[in-house]
Amino acid sequence: MPDRPNVLLICTDQQRRDTMACYGNDWVQSPNVNALADESYVFENCYVTVAVCSPARASLLTGLYPHTAGVIKNSVPLPEDSPTIAELAPEEYTTAKFGKWHLGNDLVQQHGFDEWVATEDEHESNPTHTRREHRFRHSAYFDFLRSHGYRPHRHTDDGFAFSQQQRSMLPEEHTMATFLGENVADFIRCNTDSPWLMCAMFFEPHPPYNGPFNDMYDPAEVPTSPLFLRQPDSNTPLWHRRRAEHHLVDGVSDRFRVSDEMSPSLDVGAESRPLETEDDWRALRARYFGLVTLMDKGVGKILNALDETGQADRTVVVFTSDHGDGLGDRGMLGTKRAFYEEIAGVPLLMRVPWMSRSQKRLAGSIGQVDIVPTLLELMGVDGTDMPDHLQGQSRVGVLDGTAELCGDVFMQWYGHSPTVPLGNDDIERMSNVSWRSVVTGDRWKLNLSPGDQCELYDLNADPFEMINRFADPDCQDRVRDMTARIRIWQQAVDDNLTLPSV
Repeated sequence: MPDRPNVLLICTDQQRRDTMACYGNDWVQSPNVNALADESYVFENCYVTVAVCSPARASLLTGLYPHTAGVIKNSVPLPEDSPTIAELAPEEYTTAKFGKWHLGNDLVQQHGFDEWVATEDEHESNPTHTRREHRFRHSAYFDFLRSHGYRPHRHTDDGFAFSQQQRSMLPEEHTMATFLGENVADFIRCNTDSPWLMCAMFFEPHPPYNGPFNDMYDPAEVPTSPLFLRQPDSNTPLWHRRRAEHHLVDGVSDRFRVSDEMSPSLDVGAESRPLETEDDWRALRARYFGLVTLMDKGVGKILNALDETGQADRTVVVFTSDHGDGLGDRGMLGTKRAFYEEIAGVPLLMRVPWMSRSQKRLAGSIGQVDIVPTLLELMGVDGTDMPDHLQGQSRVGVLDGTAELCGDVFMQWYGHSPTVPLGNDDIERMSNVSWRSVVTGDRWKLNLSPGDQCELYDLNADPFEMINRFADPDCQDRVRDMTARIRIWQQAVDDNLTLPSV
């Protein structure tokens, strides 16, 4: 083991677990991530702390649950007193964050990162994100696109920005995935003599479901699960039933583009249509997988730079995502703020070269809150030096075979009004209801809410979570036991939600 190994943390946005070969997908073209998985520890069941961008990213970077980190919804800056892994890393490390931040003041270097490359400008029109003196700044990606002759369309409070839809129409060489991959690769090439920590935060495969590889996958051939376009029944939360009705009955567009014309000068806001047929939904899924391939190409640039500079053998590589996407499963799209496997379950790879260079699968469940303490220990921070405020635990023992991954994983949703429109008043009203969830070591999941239909699923016998057994008389002792586990966890992390009586 190197005294101070490099750490490369790659996080994608809205990537389902089942987009990768190591999780059963043998047809999406993702050769670089697949090659990484072939040399990594593959955690079979990794969960976010909450399936929403900002809170999930706060946990990923701090090792804290969202309510402790101070970020329980989007459009909330990460508080100064919530230290990131960059602030906790040993002094010898050069620390960098390139790509999406989404934790306030996206354009401003902060929270212990020595180098900072911003890629998004839209968030800067939110007054909670930008100080007045920073309001005319632009991201490095904005400047990159301007240098190639592109003109931003979106008018914000403080100027102009390239909208997500406009960016989605760029050719491959000018996409954010390519820009990020090349910039992270340059960082690696320029830092060969001292240890570094790099957080490379990809935007893809986040909507809009549009990109240069729209036609890579035939919609008619894209596999689906039994959940595809299946509306939830009356034994599931009202919140999710209303969302499915919104997408399947009301016929929303949700930024699904009909035009394949990739012109960045097009007024992209004008061309969309409802998702009216199964073919429409399949086309959307096909485009999503095209974005996965686009992201993979960017990751390939980064991994190649590790090999070219001879740093692969002393670099820990972690690959994960901030949450998944419904893509029509249960009749829902996007579907953040839910605990279903396709939403809250994400990929997690860890390549630790001196421990193994072959794929090793790890059963059991792990939460992303454990990633920071695990990486700190790999960086040489252990024992009494490990920060005692962290709410996750190091899993190095699981990697080296001295411990097992057999505990519970907890998730949360602090109900609140949405920061962006979710579809209609019914959906937004139900989003104010809080939830807590536990996945036990024996693979049962309990989702509890004081204001909606609770859920219990046997993930062993029912991996698609289609049979809610919360009211099953044979499961009442299990419900009580799992509820007690959540309450004990709540006491440990100072979570004060009152759970329903069971």
